[in-house]
Amino acid sequence: MSRAPLLAGLFTAAALALAGCSAAPEPPPVPAARTETIPLPPIAGGVPQIWEPGHWDWNGQSYDWIAGQWIARGNHSTTFMPGFWSKNPNTGAWSWQPAHWAS
Repeated sequence: MSRAPLLAGLFTAAALALAGCSAAPEPPPVPAARTETIPLPPIAGGVPQIWEPGHWDWNGQSYDWIAGQWIARGNHSTTFMPGFWSKNPNTGAWSWQPAHWAS
């Protein structure tokens, strides 16, 4: 009995398995941020407000603009870190790092 059909079958199975491992296409570069007119902060009973700039958000097919907004500082620190896009050095994938208060 020849091993050729068995080896050919194993090779085909391995090739099909590897074909399913291909990475999703990388999204196009993030567009430049839009220019925003920052409105006056809302009156929030003396609670300090900070402006969170707008940003582009990838929805899986295209970028959607998320408008900036005023957010209350609350009991957080005084250092606000705006959101930013970060590239994973291991995978090369980009991901959005949301805005947050530094501790």
